[in-house]
Amino acid sequence: GQASDYTAIAVAERVEEGAEETVKKGNEYQLHIRHLERFRDVRYPEVSERVKRLLGAPPLQKNSKLVVDATGVGAAVVDMLRGSAGLTFDAVTITGGDTQSMAGYGNYRVPKRDLVGGLEVLLQSGRLKIASSLEHAGTLRAELLNFRVKINLATGHDSYEAWRERDHDDL
Repeated sequence: GQASDYTAIAVAERVEEGAEETVKKGNEYQLHIRHLERFRDVRYPEVSERVKRLLGAPPLQKNSKLVVDATGVGAAVVDMLRGSAGLTFDAVTITGGDTQSMAGYGNYRVPKRDLVGGLEVLLQSGRLKIASSLEHAGTLRAELLNFRVKINLATGHDSYEAWRERDHDDL
């Protein structure tokens, strides 16, 4: 995050559910939020080291996939994670566009509406599970409740953000 923003780390576990043939198709799963962290005023090298340590901790060592928000200042963290930390992952730049695209190996450009739409499906179907024992579970719930779509009536363009400008949507 920038100076006034939080940096956030969320660990989600994809849990397959349903009949064997449904799971094979990859259609039915739950997303369990297992870990949440947010902090301010932490230098990028410290964020990079924290992510590296977290990925090396059980049970994340096996079958883990790291996805990093490369939007804005996230690009600097992406460089550090790939460079000095030596991690392999997908970097996602969140856009206001209409189409997803691959911007080089492991680099994606994804419209915010697509991310929000996927999250909305998980929430409305009850497939997003947030462990209430997590320190920032209430913060995540509040951020999700404060999230709104705004339509510019002149252009028809949609944008997705926290309802009030002072609210954060980092997690």
